[in-house]
Amino acid sequence: MSTSIVDIIRNWEDTRTILERAQNDAPKYALSTVKLHAPIPRPVKVMAIAKNYAAHAAEMNGEVSPVQNWFCKQVTSINDPFAPVMMPVVSDQLDYEAELVVVIGKYGRNVPANRAHEIIGGYMAGCDYTIRDWQKAVPNFTMGKGFDSHAPIGPYLVTPDEIENIENVRIRCYVNDELRQDGCVKDMMFSIADQIAHLSAAMTLEPGDIIFTGTPAGVGQGFKPPRYLKVGDQVRVEIDEIGAMSAEIMAESGECVISTSKHA
Repeated sequence: MSTSIVDIIRNWEDTRTILERAQNDAPKYALSTVKLHAPIPRPVKVMAIAKNYAAHAAEMNGEVSPVQNWFCKQVTSINDPFAPVMMPVVSDQLDYEAELVVVIGKYGRNVPANRAHEIIGGYMAGCDYTIRDWQKAVPNFTMGKGFDSHAPIGPYLVTPDEIENIENVRIRCYVNDELRQDGCVKDMMFSIADQIAHLSAAMTLEPGDIIFTGTPAGVGQGFKPPRYLKVGDQVRVEIDEIGAMSAEIMAESGECVISTSKHA
């Protein structure tokens, strides 16, 4: 059996029984002794929807759009669930956006909303870190949303059968133990099913693709004046029935790196 999480969720009907049998004999490790990596380390597509909660749209001085507004985060922005998040040298306007992340488990094109559940492979917590001045500098979000380390996901991939009702799941974000965001999935303007239907009308969704489904109100930009993150801050994202992840904000070195390997 493949050990790739993408292969496992794509063939979940076959692999579930094997995994359930194997876990009884598998060695056990204390969480403090292991390092958790991003469950999907190299997704082909990282899609994210903007202003999908009415209260968040209002705090960003934006009108509620009748059309879904999508952008892509770069694959190199994917980060481990407890790894540091980098404050880039080019800006000090680093913001947080706690989000539920959907993992696609099957190929899907032109999937109607009432069948969207058939291609969902699981759920994760995520944080759509954003460099606000770069985001606002141009009409599209690509640069402001795509910095390295700015898409941590995890701490686990939870299959849909483990969650009683995804609509009732709450999303919370703490900065230095201060609760900043507290929202519920049912408050999305465009449901997960609607998002999948919309995306799959334009492109084939593939196993391992991930979808950032929007953030509730309470982001740093929404305060007057804005409360951006600072080096040394601790950011914790919690999602009911899925888990929690946290990151320390660290200063990026700004060192020029040119290398033939990934890690210079």
